[in-house]
Amino acid sequence: MLDRSTLHRDWFSNIRADLLAGLVVALALIPEAIGFSIIAGVDPRVGLYASVAIAMVIAFTGGRPGMISAATAAVAVLVVPLVRDYGVDYLFAATILMGVFQGIAALLRLDLLMQFVSRSVITGFVNALAILIFMAQLPQLDPTAAGIGWTTYAMVAAALAMIYLIPRLTSAVPSPLIAIVVLTALTIWLDAPVNTVADMGELPEGLPYFALPNVPLTWDTLLIIAPYSATMAAVGLLESLLTAQIVDDMTHTGSNKRRESAGQGAANVVAALFGGMGGCAMIGQSVINVTSGGRGRLSTFTAGAALLILLALLGDLVGQVPMPALVAIMIMVSIGTFSWNSIPNIAKHPWQSSVVMLTTVVVVVATHNLALGVLAGVILSGVFFTHKVMTMFEVVREREGDTATYRAKGQIFYASVERFEAALGPESIQPDPAPHVIIDVRKAHFWDISAVGALDKVVERMRRNGRSVQVIGLNRASADLVDKFALTDKTGVESGLAPH
Repeated sequence: MLDRSTLHRDWFSNIRADLLAGLVVALALIPEAIGFSIIAGVDPRVGLYASVAIAMVIAFTGGRPGMISAATAAVAVLVVPLVRDYGVDYLFAATILMGVFQGIAALLRLDLLMQFVSRSVITGFVNALAILIFMAQLPQLDPTAAGIGWTTYAMVAAALAMIYLIPRLTSAVPSPLIAIVVLTALTIWLDAPVNTVADMGELPEGLPYFALPNVPLTWDTLLIIAPYSATMAAVGLLESLLTAQIVDDMTHTGSNKRRESAGQGAANVVAALFGGMGGCAMIGQSVINVTSGGRGRLSTFTAGAALLILLALLGDLVGQVPMPALVAIMIMVSIGTFSWNSIPNIAKHPWQSSVVMLTTVVVVVATHNLALGVLAGVILSGVFFTHKVMTMFEVVREREGDTATYRAKGQIFYASVERFEAALGPESIQPDPAPHVIIDVRKAHFWDISAVGALDKVVERMRRNGRSVQVIGLNRASADLVDKFALTDKTGVESGLAPH
């Protein structure tokens, strides 16, 4: 049960800043949601209603206060074939199943897989997103496109100046909000020849309403939507959990990743039932929120509620917001999101870490697929880690009397078994072969059945060549593994020295 102190901290400890930050985010969400709707091939209201529903629901159900979730490009690009071939109702059905899958992921604690994402991958993810956010603004700065001239560039420059200079004078009102209000007023007053939000697409009229997807409840329908739903769920959770980690770092606070996984599922189910597409956490809007002073759940809820009010009551006014103001905000987000110290760190950090970071960036930017980039980075991190552990291994042979002692040190697992086998004989090929052999593994650890198989092979080979063999110093975990899976003999019986 939620205690009062947690309720106050998450909702009412930062009311004024949360309300203002949420309003800034709501305005920034509009062109993005319209753009994502266009990507998915659906009416703009599908993306806008999704952003309203997801933001308002996740404010209650999510595990990361202050993080913004809404319709996203990462999910939109996945559903293009589904919408094209089957229609928007199948998109709604797939989004509901997406939410169910995310709820199951929370029950199975799949959020713990984030422990395998290294800091280098997260840095690469952040840098790639910053680049993609900036690249997404370039069409609004193309001098050959309609409605873009010197006025556009002047407004972008003016907005950036206000965003960065106003905080030096006052932090009472978020500077991005001031930039939007001032430039909107100038655009209306001067009838400035710039693109506006209305030029992005038609804004919906009225409120979203509850409706079940109009699809047949059959196995055929399930077979159609399930692959899309699983992919949407995986990509949505990946981006949400990574964004949660980034917001954790920005705010120096923790978050509940399992609750966030379940909350994303609930938000997507509700979004689909109110005519919205799937979504997840948005690093750009989350950075806007945090930069504008938003910290609590109230800021996330305000973003969704303000967006709904703006669409329902102030649609005509919102349509006149100049795109240069929003472009400037997203450029600010891009600059603030990019990890600039990662550039000099390329030369300072281990080369493996830099390769992982750069690979993640390159794959994400090249494919515009966050999941592929993170997957490439995780796999590369695993390969480098395995190689590092594999090489942290040595065997020293000592001869005393008629006994040769092999002292193994390090980790013995599937990647190091060849080195282990090669280092331990056979004893008969040594210049001074001994009739008795001791394999001392007090400073080694056996991790898997490959390691046990390697020990079997070494012992059997020694004995086949006429040597007596003892294995000593197995720690408890290694000894239990050997006792269970070894074929040659059981350690305790042979040596009497295993500590178990």
